[in-house]
Amino acid sequence: MKRAIFFDIDGTILDCLNGIIDITPRVKKAIRSLQSNGDYVFIATGRPYAFLNEVICDFGFDGFVLTNGAYVKVKEKCIYKESISKDSIKEMVCNFEKLNIQHILQGELYSYIKDEYKELHSFYDSFSISKKYLEGNYNIGDVDIYKIEMLCSDKSGVDYCLSLGKGDYDYIHNVKEGSFELYSKSNTKASGIIKVLDYLDIPVQNSYAFGDGKNDIEMLSSVGCGIAMGNAEDYVKSYAKKITDTVQNDGVALEIEKFIL
Repeated sequence: MKRAIFFDIDGTILDCLNGIIDITPRVKKAIRSLQSNGDYVFIATGRPYAFLNEVICDFGFDGFVLTNGAYVKVKEKCIYKESISKDSIKEMVCNFEKLNIQHILQGELYSYIKDEYKELHSFYDSFSISKKYLEGNYNIGDVDIYKIEMLCSDKSGVDYCLSLGKGDYDYIHNVKEGSFELYSKSNTKASGIIKVLDYLDIPVQNSYAFGDGKNDIEMLSSVGCGIAMGNAEDYVKSYAKKITDTVQNDGVALEIEKFIL
């Protein structure tokens, strides 16, 4: 029976802020061994397609669970997508602009960010994100949006963004930095993974996931075996069945070699 293994990106197979901007040779070899064994390998990330660098796009993964499960691809086929309602997007963007909240609207292929949002652009530059699929000129009514990221400059902006989590949305945030990632509660990495497993007719017990962040909790606790990175917070580790070494120490490869293979 074939298996499916899902990998988060940041803090799991890459660590852009600490110099790991390519998948290390040992991790590449381990993932390739899974594919040679007939297993499927997927990326499961909060990132939209526009944020996937060439390293990830060109590796040869069997598909992607993007924007925290709101957009799912197996090979080149989209098997699921659910955008945020346009009325909700328009209302939030109106408030963002009133409160001077820099924001990026994450779509299917392109993501949309105004050229004048220099601080937000600089933040993405630190993650080596290409501007190839970042669009500054757009009509908000003409684009489908699956996730939003925001950068607040003051307390009023932070308070507004925090208030959005009381409704249909959830978020990852760093209040100190004023940064937020907002997404629909109806979609998670876990829900996207289940759609992949159903599509490929793979039982849940034959699935594995590697992750390190808050938005990995659902998938770590929903797959057959959730594996937390050694650099994950203890709160995240508590939802995993196994804990491996850190991203810096090739934790993904270690667990694939000694446990999955």
